[in-house]
Amino acid sequence: MSQFTDPVALALAAGLIGLIVGSFLNVVIHRLPIMMERDWTAQCAELKGEVPPVLAPLSLARPRSRCPRCGHSITALENIPVVSWLLLRGKCKGCAAPISFRYPLIEVLTGLLFAYAAWHFGFTAAGLGALIFFAALVALTGIDFDTQLLPDDITLPLLWLGLAFNAFGVYTDLKSAVIGAMAGYLSLWAVFWSFKLVTGKEGMGYGDFKLLAALGAWLGWQMLPLTILLSSLVGAVIGIALMVFARHGRNVPIPFGPYLAAAGAIALLWGKPLTRAYLGISL
Repeated sequence: MSQFTDPVALALAAGLIGLIVGSFLNVVIHRLPIMMERDWTAQCAELKGEVPPVLAPLSLARPRSRCPRCGHSITALENIPVVSWLLLRGKCKGCAAPISFRYPLIEVLTGLLFAYAAWHFGFTAAGLGALIFFAALVALTGIDFDTQLLPDDITLPLLWLGLAFNAFGVYTDLKSAVIGAMAGYLSLWAVFWSFKLVTGKEGMGYGDFKLLAALGAWLGWQMLPLTILLSSLVGAVIGIALMVFARHGRNVPIPFGPYLAAAGAIALLWGKPLTRAYLGISL
C-alpha cells in the first residue's frame, strides 16, 4: 500500500491515468455533440410525422476513431496519448492531413489536473471526486468552445454526483451543497432574464445555469461568490485578449462555460484560502 501513501508515486500514477482519460475525453468532445444533433433531428422528424434519416451507428465506443479526411482507422499504436501525436508529427498516417494540436493538449491538461488532484488530496474520497470533477469540466470546456453547448448528459450527472459526495461531507455539508445547487442555478437565471429584459438579447444559455448549479453542489453555496468572480475575471482577460490579438469581434459570442469550469477547478483546489485572503484584504 506504500504506493498509495507516497504522494509523488500517486501523482505519477494519476497523471498517467489522466493522459488515458484525456484521450477518451477527446472522443467525447468530438462525438457527443454529433450524437445530440442526431437525436434532435430524429425527434423533429418524428414530431413532423416524417421518417428519421438512417445514419451509421455512432456512440462514444463505436466505431473506432478514424481520420475524417481519408477514413484511415486509428490503430492502438497511433492512439497512445501525446506520444503518437509526436511520432506522427501531428499528421494522419494515411493521408498526412494535420491532426489538431488540441488533441495532445486535452490529454496533457487532463494528466496534469489528475496528477495535481492526487498530490493535493491524496488517496481519499476527495481525491477520487476531484478526478471525476476535472474530467467533466475538461469535456464541457471543449464542447462549449466548439459548439456553445453544455450538454445535460454531463452537467446533470455532475450535479447529482456533487450532492452524492457531499452527502458524506467530502467537500462540504449536504445542506450547503443543496443550497449551492439552487443558488447557482437561480443566480445565473436571474442575470439571464434581467439582461434579456433590458437588452432584448440572450446573454448566456441554460447550460451555464446548470453548470453553476453543479459547481454549487460540489463546492457549497459559500464558494459561489468566489466562483462567479473568478469566472468573470478569466472571461474578461481572455475576451480582451481575443479582441486585441485575434481580432475577435465584439458581437461574436464567447462561451462562458469554460470560464466557469476554470473557476470551479480553482475553487475546488484553493477556494478556502482564497476566500480567507479576500476577506482579510476586505477587512
